[in-house]
Amino acid sequence: MTRLILIGFMGSGKTTLGRALAKELGLTFIDLDNYIELRRCKSINRIFEESGEDGFRTIERNLLHEVCEFENVVISAGGGTPCFFDNIDYMNTQGTTIYLQVSNERLLERLRIAKSRRPLLKDKNDEEIKAFIEEQLARREKYYLQADYTFASDRLEDKEQIAESVARFRVEFDL
Repeated sequence: MTRLILIGFMGSGKTTLGRALAKELGLTFIDLDNYIELRRCKSINRIFEESGEDGFRTIERNLLHEVCEFENVVISAGGGTPCFFDNIDYMNTQGTTIYLQVSNERLLERLRIAKSRRPLLKDKNDEEIKAFIEEQLARREKYYLQADYTFASDRLEDKEQIAESVARFRVEFDL
């Protein structure tokens, strides 16, 4: 039974690498945010609007417990998932956790492009996004560093880099 749980800041490549890794290993891929949207029949943005961050985090915790029962999966957790409740401890008991670590510069590049899909970023300009990354990462990294392993994921910008990262991941984690 394999259960890999990818954690890290938004934009760290959890979905990109997770999807490619699951395909390569013949495992099921589950993006926790997408799973939440399917189960709640609402977008993450809508859940935030209706329930606030606290309400969202409760929903997220409950559905994290659900997906961590699945076997032979690669799970992409939300960027904040490990930082609330006892989620990081729970994830560490349920599977192998891997922190996808990325430079702040690369995070800014990635998040600038996708900010409209990120409820915590949608109204921020580049300078505000940069400050948000620095502030949030300073608070969240202590949780991310509790993962079983750390993997540098700065190189996920095209198909070739993704394939190279999957190959490197397999070697580093003997998969």
